[in-house]
Amino acid sequence: MGTPTEAPGHRSLADQLRGWDDVRLTRLLLARPDLATPAPHDFGQLASRATVRVSLLRALDLLDRLELHVLDAVALVGPASREEVLAVVHADGTAAGAALDRVVDLALAWWTPTGVRALSGVAEGLALAPAWAAVSGLLPAAAEAPDADEVPPLLTQLSAAARALLDHVEGSGGQATAGASRLRVTAEDAATPAEELLARRLLVSRGGSAVVLPGQVGLVLRGGRTTRDPVDAVPPLVTAERSPALVDRTAAGAAFETVRRVELLLDHWGTDPAPALRSGGLGVRDLKATARLLHVDEPTASLLVEVAGAAGLLAQRAGGDGNALWVPTDAFDAWSTQVTSTRWAALARAWLTTPRAPALVGTRDESDKPRNALAPGLTSRTVTESRAMALAALHGLEDGTVLAAGTGVPSLVSRVRWLRPRRPAAREQELADALTEAASLGLVALGGLASYAALLVAGEDPGPVLADLLPEPVDHVLVQADLTAVAPGPLESSLARRLQLLADVESRGGATTYRFTPASVRRALDVGWSAAEVHEFLGTISRTPVPQPLTYLVDDTVRTYGTVRLGHAEAFLRSDDEAALTTLVHHPKAGSLGLRRIAPTVVVSDTPLDVLLPRLREIGAAPVVEAADGTVQVTRPDLLRARAPRERTTAVRSARQGAAAGAVVSAVRSGDRAGRVRTGGEAGAAPASLTPSGALTALREAVEAGEAVLITYVDNQGTRSDRLVDPRSVEGGSLVAYDHRADDVRSFAVHRIHSVQAVPD
Repeated sequence: MGTPTEAPGHRSLADQLRGWDDVRLTRLLLARPDLATPAPHDFGQLASRATVRVSLLRALDLLDRLELHVLDAVALVGPASREEVLAVVHADGTAAGAALDRVVDLALAWWTPTGVRALSGVAEGLALAPAWAAVSGLLPAAAEAPDADEVPPLLTQLSAAARALLDHVEGSGGQATAGASRLRVTAEDAATPAEELLARRLLVSRGGSAVVLPGQVGLVLRGGRTTRDPVDAVPPLVTAERSPALVDRTAAGAAFETVRRVELLLDHWGTDPAPALRSGGLGVRDLKATARLLHVDEPTASLLVEVAGAAGLLAQRAGGDGNALWVPTDAFDAWSTQVTSTRWAALARAWLTTPRAPALVGTRDESDKPRNALAPGLTSRTVTESRAMALAALHGLEDGTVLAAGTGVPSLVSRVRWLRPRRPAAREQELADALTEAASLGLVALGGLASYAALLVAGEDPGPVLADLLPEPVDHVLVQADLTAVAPGPLESSLARRLQLLADVESRGGATTYRFTPASVRRALDVGWSAAEVHEFLGTISRTPVPQPLTYLVDDTVRTYGTVRLGHAEAFLRSDDEAALTTLVHHPKAGSLGLRRIAPTVVVSDTPLDVLLPRLREIGAAPVVEAADGTVQVTRPDLLRARAPRERTTAVRSARQGAAAGAVVSAVRSGDRAGRVRTGGEAGAAPASLTPSGALTALREAVEAGEAVLITYVDNQGTRSDRLVDPRSVEGGSLVAYDHRADDVRSFAVHRIHSVQAVPD
């Protein structure tokens, strides 16, 4: 990352950034993209943004435990040389040195003429994360605390009880409460062990009854180290032995099922789409229907629906009545023609990169409202990173080893906690969800990462490896006398679609079972199949003779199909079979249809045709629609499609981010040169700033450098005055600084500061 040796000192962070090459600056902007949006005018503004509290906290979230401890040490002993910082970190010197280079590369610390120094907001930011405080045991230096060389003599003055209390506070994270003890007391008047420590400033008050152990004192208690235990030991993963071939075969089976189910779902929604909620999600009933269709549980159905949407295969479009529907996109037609391995890779990449969290479906949000699949707000800021880290940990396992059952996942959680100590507690659940989803999609099986999934994680094409693991599609079924057909393997895509139109899926697995029913045969007749076409199709795909019961079923369905014809009256029904019409008119469930017999072979109804047709089919009739000229209208429903969203692959996104970062670096250098020309100053000089943005930049540089500045300030009455101040912090549009004229710490509105000038030494 950075240079392995100590860099020369700089007057400010902006000076250090100005001296970096373009590659190093680009890496900074890619790691901290908030610094580049919008593009800074110059290096002063870039450095100013790096010190903003929100940006600092985001950057701290990127550090592992060792890097945080190194930065903690810099905040405690800095400005200090490289050797002085590494000496207080309980870790291997090489690893700690690399961690120091990384925090410098992230602009969380910079090299002053006297050594490396953490940014002013780092100490406060480290103390804000409870997850980090639990493992830190180190608090920043306190101004009212004794120096490190004063601590040993003070320790000899303590009673045994006071020393035991001090050791207890240090071992408990460095924070405690004073209770009934007096916070302001002399050593002679101290009546309790806590008062002994407070009197000697070995504990200092942090407001109210809270007291903390200063970092200087903790350093002495730990023998010159920031922690008692090593901080560079990465928690190991608990593993077990498992055959890689078995992992691959199991995962490949799940991958095949994922592709098949997504294809089945989208093919079904192409003719019978699911309505979209007003909020944009998928209704609970529709999710349950999807789970039944795919023969999976609801969490898996949510995952498949979300992955299809993330892959650009599913989107909304308006229906005939203007209401939004969930339908396949035009990209689905191209996707469905590809080989299975390519189709799976598209789904897996979409899952890896999407910020959507399918595991949240069914839970409740902050307003106690249930979260629906495909809802706009079903996202998480850290879920993508959790997936990547979980798979990267599995990728790092040796061949033939997988996560151990029961203890493997907790060990993975411990590993990720070390890698990201400041991340929220929800990370544990996100990791468990990531492994569950990866197993459902076919990336992980039996606790191990499949070989083809490892290629996907590494950014390579998993298709050829996965293709060798998938079963060859078959082009036939075994039709049985019990009106079922068994597919001895995965059917070819076109054959499976045609068979699902003629028969219902009864069970899935290694061999899929289809059942023929009168309703399923009528479904084929509704889209235009003739009796001859049905018989020919069955004879072509069956490796066994078509049994007589199935032939009779098809013929009986064809014979009764269309005996009743439906037309417009609002609607009319006519049939040469008077008994069939009599049965309909007197059917118990036909009372609401308004059927009236006007002739022995004609019945009319006030119910619209589009409502009457499905209702008649529900009560067992098999009518067909008749055109105005008396011909039968049998057509396949139109396939609905939505426009696919613009696809941006991971490679394209990375290329665009790199190009954007490079453009920002060029813009910053150009703006920096232009600024020096306008002011006539040297690189790194702090010119007078006449805009709020320029004032912020100059003031933050002064905070980092610890230098006094002369500001021209306009008060509420419009009176302009020059103030010599020592800036303490700049946040929320206000400067908090020590005002030399008032001999007090005061707050100044930044927009009222007319100019800022450095004060010569």
